[in-house]
This record gives sequence, structure tokens and C-alpha cells, in this order.
Amino acid sequence: MTQIAGNAERRARELALAQGRRIAVPGLFNLRDLGGYPMARGEVPWRRLYRSDAPHQLDAQGVGALSQLRLRTIVDLRTDIEAEMAPSPLDRLDARHAHVSILGGDLERLPLQLDAVYAHIVHKCGVAVADAIRPLCTAGAFPALVHCSAGKDRTGIVVAMVLAVLGVPDEFIAADYALSASYLDPQRTAAIGQLRANTGLGDNLTEELILSPPQLIMDVLASARTVDGSVDGYLLAHGLCEADLGALRAALAG
Repeated sequence: MTQIAGNAERRARELALAQGRRIAVPGLFNLRDLGGYPMARGEVPWRRLYRSDAPHQLDAQGVGALSQLRLRTIVDLRTDIEAEMAPSPLDRLDARHAHVSILGGDLERLPLQLDAVYAHIVHKCGVAVADAIRPLCTAGAFPALVHCSAGKDRTGIVVAMVLAVLGVPDEFIAADYALSASYLDPQRTAAIGQLRANTGLGDNLTEELILSPPQLIMDVLASARTVDGSVDGYLLAHGLCEADLGALRAALAG
């Protein structure tokens, strides 16, 4: 690794841990703001785009705290089964609600290795990934929240592609992705027990599946570029149009 590359990765890690990144709300383990990362021009604005785990554990106070974010769009990437097992209290908020199951139906049929899961999403679920980003390309979409069950894998891939469209360098995307591992540490939180219960995966949800190594999301971006030349090209090939991507960039202009 060159000194320049090492300095860039160090800066990315520092910015990922910036004050205000993680938002403490009882009932959520992995809620954070995606503001502050450098884009092609300027930086991603704060208080515009959020990512999190599933909000089913929120009580009235927690829902009230989320309402303070003035969300206008909530994108739920869970399967129908997950949503039925753990209904979201955020459905009562006055916002646009989009439910796009990135993985289709049954989670139990997925491979139990993260790299294989991610490869499956990139190569087999591209239309669903584009569909998940589409609500963020509509007028008045922000502030917006994207979540799945853990807020790590499906959310991580969708957020990575959104940030790539904005021109955020890969090392910052990877640094943000890696934060989930500490927030979902099974030795420090009850998150894993909740995920086992509310995804239907049970004991199949191993500690390996809750890791978030930075290289994994870098490989996702590289795979999308290999398939279609760029992340933009990947999303265009799977259903979005140039106007969608232009609207996304305009809405999150720094």
C-alpha cells in the first residue's frame, strides 16, 4: 500500500467516525447519517440520507425520535416474511413508504458465506437494487431512510451504489460500510438475537454473516463496474434512467 493510499484510507476511517454519524435511538443498533462524505463536487449533506437496521423494536419514544428526522421516504429492503414477522411502526409516519425485497422471498435458501450472498445480489438481483434506489430519485424524496433487518448487507449494497453515483470515493464507501461490524458486535449487543428471531434464519445467522469487511463492499462495486462499465452503467442496465441518476445527484448536491 502506498503512503497516499494509506492516508486516504485513514482519512476515510476518521470521517466515518465523525461526531453525529451514529444516531442513538433506543430500539435501533445501526442507525447512522451518511452526511459529510466527499463527492465529485462538495460533500454529501448531513441530515438528508440515513441507513439503519429494522425499526420494529421502536417504542413510541423511538418513533418520536425518528419523526424528528422529518423523513419523507422510507425504503424497506426486507422480504415479505421479515416484514410480517417484525412489522415496522414507522408505517404510521407521514412519509412515502417503499418496500422492495432485494432478495425476493426465502432467506433460508441463500448461501451462508457473505461473499457468495453479495455476488448473488450483484449478479441476480440487479433489477431489485435499481428498484430500491428509484424512490430516492423522485422529487421531494429527502430526508430518506434505507433499512433492511441488520442495516448491513442489503442496505450496505444499496447505499454503496447511491454513494458511488454521487462520486464518493470507494475508500469512504468502504469505511462507512465497515461501521456495521462494531455496531452489531454479538458480544456487545442484543442485535443478533433479535435478527435470528425476526429474519427466520435462527442459528443459520452465524457470526460470519454479521461481519462487514471493507473489501467485501469494494468487491461489490468492482463487480458492478466489471459487468456494466460503471456503477451508473449497472443501474441503467437494470432499469433506472439517466434522468433518475441526475435527479439523485441534484437532490443530494453538497
